[in-house]
Amino acid sequence: MTSSIKCIRVMLWVAFAFALEPASVVHAQVTLEISKLTCEQLVGYKIATSEKIAMWLSGYHSGKGGNTSLDAQELSASARKLRTYCARHGQMLVMEAVEAVVAGRRK
Repeated sequence: MTSSIKCIRVMLWVAFAFALEPASVVHAQVTLEISKLTCEQLVGYKIATSEKIAMWLSGYHSGKGGNTSLDAQELSASARKLRTYCARHGQMLVMEAVEAVVAGRRK
């Protein structure tokens, strides 16, 4: 064999070996400061899905109020209300929007 064919064979074997190597999965860890999160970011999925953030917010506000029960249907409805409210108030902080939605629910 000529040296160029040997070189090509070696490169093919190396490429094949890398193809068999499992790809390393990199998961970026993102920490959110919810007190600085805007409605625009929530609605635009720029950081995390609104459902995940709504679940966290629900737990946060339930904990503040001493409520330890979870109504899954109410959680979904509250998340929809928050997204609707945030769609109209993009620059508002999400924590303020939650307070407004919760206050509207109490009326």
